[in-house]
Amino acid sequence: MLIGALLVAFLLSIFLTPFVGKLAIKLGATDKPNERKVHSKIMPRMGGLAIFLSFFITFLIFTNDFWEQLPLLVGALVIILIGMADDIYELRAAPKFLGQVLAALIIVLWGGLEVEFINLPFFTDTLQFGIFSIPITILWIVAIINAINLIDGLDGLAGGVSTIALVTIATMALIKGDLFVAMVALTVIGSTLGFLKYNFHPAKIFMGDTGALFLGYIIAVLSLLGFKNVTMISLIVPIIILGVPISDTFFAIIRRIVNKQPISAADKSHLHHCLLDLGFTHKQTVLLIYALAACFGLAAIIFSFATMWGALILVTGILLIIEIFVEKIGLVSSNYQPLLKMLNFKNKP
Repeated sequence: MLIGALLVAFLLSIFLTPFVGKLAIKLGATDKPNERKVHSKIMPRMGGLAIFLSFFITFLIFTNDFWEQLPLLVGALVIILIGMADDIYELRAAPKFLGQVLAALIIVLWGGLEVEFINLPFFTDTLQFGIFSIPITILWIVAIINAINLIDGLDGLAGGVSTIALVTIATMALIKGDLFVAMVALTVIGSTLGFLKYNFHPAKIFMGDTGALFLGYIIAVLSLLGFKNVTMISLIVPIIILGVPISDTFFAIIRRIVNKQPISAADKSHLHHCLLDLGFTHKQTVLLIYALAACFGLAAIIFSFATMWGALILVTGILLIIEIFVEKIGLVSSNYQPLLKMLNFKNKP
C-alpha cells in the first residue's frame, strides 16, 4: 500500500504538472525576473497545485478513514487557496499570515493536533503547557510553513529539501509503526518528486507559494503527529529534520536585526544566495543544500536512538557545526565571525 501510494502520486504529478503550468499562465500566475530573482525570463508558478492534487487524489484512493482526516485536508485546502491567491494576485503579508493561522487553527481545534506536554531530561516531572499548548502548536505550524517558503529561491530547492525531510519523517514513522504518517509522507514525496521532473534546474515551472506553503503545512503537521507529547530530547528530532530551513530562517532574522531591518524585509542573503556568491553554480548550490538536508535527516535518525548524554553531545556538535558554517559563508554578515575569531585568537602563539 505504501509503495503503491508513492507511485500513484508520482505518476499523477508527472501527468498533471504540465496542465497546471498552462493554467498558471492563463490565470496570470507568473514569476517575473527582478533584482532578487535568479531566473531571467517569465516563468509559470502555482505548480504546487499539481503537488496538492496528486496528493489529494492518491489520499482518496488509499485512505480508509477519510472523514476522520477531514481537518487535515481542509487545512491543506485553505493553505492551497491562500497560496494560489498569492501566486496570482501577490497578496500582502497580513492576509497570507492570517490564512496560515486559519489553516493551523483548523487542524489544531478541529483535528485535535496539540502538543500538551513534554518530559524534561534529568527530571521525573513533565512540563505541562496548559493554555499555551494551542498557541505553541499553531506557532510551530506557521513557523515551518514560512521556513519552507523562505528557502524556495532556486530551481528544485524547496521541493528537494522538503522531500528529504519527508523521507526522514516517513522512515521514523515506519520505525515507530505509524502507518498513517508514513502513508501521508510517502504520498507527498511521490507528488513532489513528480513535480521535480519539471522544477529541477533548468525549471519549466515554479511551485510558487501554492507549493511552498502546502509542503510547509504538511511537514509541520506530520512532524507533530509523529513526535507530539514526548520527551524533550525526542521533541528536538523534528527540529533536526528541518535543520536547513529552520537555520536559514533563524539566521535571516538575526541578519535583519543586526542590519536594523524589519524582520519581514526581503533580501538576497539567504543560504542559497551566499553559496552562489561563493562561486557555486545553480545546480551545485541546490545539490549541496540537498546534502546538508540529508545530513540533518541522518542525524535526526541517529539522535532518536541515542542515549540522553549522547543526544546532548550530538546536539551540541550540530550547533557548533552550524555556527561555523554560518560564519564561513557570511549568512549573517561578512563581519559576523565571533566563534572563528575566538578560535583564531586561541590558536595564536
